[in-house]
Amino acid sequence: MINVLICDDQAVVREGLRTILGTSNGIEVIGLAENGEEAVQLAGQLKPDVILMDLKMPVMNGIQATHLICEQFPKVRVLVLTTYDFDEWVLEAIRNGASGYLLKDTPREDLLAAINGTFEGRTYIDPQVAGKLVAQLRRGGQPAAAQADLLKDLSEREVAVLRLVAHGMSNTEIAQRLYLSEGTVKNYVSSILSKLGVADRTMAAVLALRAGLANETDQGK
Repeated sequence: MINVLICDDQAVVREGLRTILGTSNGIEVIGLAENGEEAVQLAGQLKPDVILMDLKMPVMNGIQATHLICEQFPKVRVLVLTTYDFDEWVLEAIRNGASGYLLKDTPREDLLAAINGTFEGRTYIDPQVAGKLVAQLRRGGQPAAAQADLLKDLSEREVAVLRLVAHGMSNTEIAQRLYLSEGTVKNYVSSILSKLGVADRTMAAVLALRAGLANETDQGK
């Protein structure tokens, strides 16, 4: 059972999401928060597996709350859920530890899949905004060539694994794609995180995007 906390400043959204998630046998909504400050408090009290986090809220916004939750409760995964298809807030949420980004009009089945994937450690970026995110990452910060230097210590196989991590694939899916055992993939991922100096696969995926390792044409190959 995946325990979920919903954080949104609109009561109708909170209740709507609770109703939708209540139709899934594998998901239980254990709490509702109306702002980021309340979400941080409930995260400590309820220890949810996944938090659906709105971004633009009063008292404390979703970015601030995501930062505090990921810092204080590293086992809790935050999935951003908002109406904005893309802006700087998306990047900030990811920089502050969010495991993915989802639009509020996402179909029910995709929402449930994203929650399950987030719980399993996958990075979910809504397809409608993935291209914009990649473009923004490439425009900001260091140029792709400089970012690519971050990957120079990775082996060819590790680069292949990281590319698929950046596409949000789980270890099981990567194993199937590359014809490896799941244990081998897990070892590769651990090695990649160590070499890149990051704590989780979400940040590894962001670095891969910044370096131009993953792009739209890679998907499906």
